Amino acid sequence: MIYLERWKVILIVCLCAIGVLYSAPNLLGAPRVEWLRAHTPSFFPNQTVNLGLDLRGGSYLLLQVATDNVIDEHMQALVDQARAALRAAKIGYTDLGLVGNAVHFKLSNAAQSDQAKDALRDMDNTLNVAATDGDFSLRMTEDKIAERKRLAMDQSIEIVRRRIDETGTREPSIQRQGDNRIMVQLPGVDDPERIKNLLGQTAKLTFRLVDETATAQDGRAPPGEEILPSTDDRRGYVVQKRVMVSGDTLVDAQPSFQDGMPVVSFKFDSIGARRFGEATRANVGHLFAIVLDNKIISAPVIREPIMGGSGVISGHFTVQSAQDLALLLRAGALPAPIKVLEERTVGPGLGADSIKAGATASLVGLALVVVFFVFAYGLFGIFADVALMFNITLIFGILSILQATLTLPGIAGIVLTIGTALDANVLVFERIREEMRLGRSVIGSIDAGYSHALSAIIDANMTTLIASFLLFIFGSGPVKGFAVTLGIGIITSIFSALMITRLIVVWWMQLTKPKAIPL
Repeated sequence: MIYLERWKVILIVCLCAIGVLYSAPNLLGAPRVEWLRAHTPSFFPNQTVNLGLDLRGGSYLLLQVATDNVIDEHMQALVDQARAALRAAKIGYTDLGLVGNAVHFKLSNAAQSDQAKDALRDMDNTLNVAATDGDFSLRMTEDKIAERKRLAMDQSIEIVRRRIDETGTREPSIQRQGDNRIMVQLPGVDDPERIKNLLGQTAKLTFRLVDETATAQDGRAPPGEEILPSTDDRRGYVVQKRVMVSGDTLVDAQPSFQDGMPVVSFKFDSIGARRFGEATRANVGHLFAIVLDNKIISAPVIREPIMGGSGVISGHFTVQSAQDLALLLRAGALPAPIKVLEERTVGPGLGADSIKAGATASLVGLALVVVFFVFAYGLFGIFADVALMFNITLIFGILSILQATLTLPGIAGIVLTIGTALDANVLVFERIREEMRLGRSVIGSIDAGYSHALSAIIDANMTTLIASFLLFIFGSGPVKGFAVTLGIGIITSIFSALMITRLIVVWWMQLTKPKAIPL
C-alpha cells in the first residue's frame, strides 16, 4: 500500500493541478473573469462558481400555470370540430355546447346515432363517446388530460426561460415544482416588476378580420364573431372568431421606428407568410385586427396584399413597450395563463452579509482544523493540512466545471466537509500509532495503517454519501445545494486522504529515510 506506481503519482499530481487551475478564476474579479472568457476557448479554466439568490441578492418568484385552461380551450375547440364534423356528415343536431367537462348535443334524428359516432371518431379517435337515445356526450380520457397538462407545463417552462433570457438576466434558475408550479430565481434582479409583467402575459397573437357591418354598441355580436376591446382608442370591434393567421408562425419580431414612432416589425415563416399573403390579398380595403391576449392592439386597413411575409405593428407604443412586445413575440405564447403565487426580493447587501458570514465560518473552521492537526499529529498533521488545501481547491474546481450555483446551505456543506475532511486521516494516523506500539518498522506501520483503515474509511464515508444522494433526489432548492457540496466534498476528502496525503508521506520517506515516525 505504501508504494505508488508512477501512473498513480502522475494522475494525483494532474488532478491536483486541474483543481487549482479551475478553482483559480474564483479568486479573480468579475471584469477579469469576463476578459478571460472572451479571450480563451471554452475548455480553458475560465468559469466560476455561480452565486445563488441568497448570496448575490435578487428576486424569487413562484408561478402557477393554469393548466386547467388548456383543457377548457381544447374542449371549446372540440365543440367547433364536432359542429364541423356533423355538418360535413349532414347530421342534424341541437343544443351543441359545453356542459361541465364534456361536449353535449342532441341529434334531431336518433336513427343517425351510428353515423354520428363514426363522424366523431374520424374527428378524434381518443375521445370517450357516450350516446343514449340521440343524446351525445364527448369526454377526453384521463390519460389524454394528463398528457396535455404535462405538455403545457413543459412548454410553459421553456417559454418562461426564453423570456427571461431575452431580458439579459444572467444565470437564472428555472425549475418545475409539483404538477403546475414553476420556481424562478433571478440573481442580481432587485426589481422584478418588469419580469412579472412579461411572464404574466400569455402573448397569444392572432390576426383576424373585422366585421365592419356590425357595431359593438349593444354588446352583442353575430354568431361566429365576438366583441374585443381596443387598446388604441378604447372602442370595441366586432371581429371574426376565425383566426386568419396565428402568431405561432412568427420567426422574428424586433422593435423599430416608423415615422419617428416606436413600432414592432415582425416576420413569418414560409407557412405563415403564405397564409398572411392570402388573407391580405383576399381582403384589400378591409380592417385587419391584430389581437394580443384578446385585446386589439391595432386594426389597420389592408391597403394592398402583403406577400413578403413581414409587416409592422403600430400603436400607442413607448420604446419600452415596443421592446417588451417584440420580446414576447420572439419568445412565443404561453399555452396557459401564469399567476404569481409568491414573490421575494433579497437585497445585495443581505447577500454580501451572507457571503461574509459564510466565509468567516469557513475560515474559522479551517483554522481550527489545521491547528488541531498540527498539535495532534505533528509533521503528519502538516501533511494532512496540505492535502486539505488541495481538497478545497478540488471542491471549487468541480463546482466551477459543473457551473453549479452556490447557496448559503451549500456553504454550510463546505464548512461541514472541512470539519470532517480529515476523518480519514485520523483513522490512518491512529492505526499507524497502534502499529508503532506493537513494534513494527516505519514502513510496516505506515503500510498497515493505510491497509487496515481503508475499509473503515469507505464504510464511514459511504453512509454520508448515500445520505447526500437521497437529499439531492428528494430535496428541493437549498437542500439540493447542501447535498451537492456535501457529496462532492466527501468524494474529494476520500481522494485527498487516501491519495494526496499518502503521496506526500511517500515522498517524505524517500527523501528523509526516517528511522522513526514523528506522530
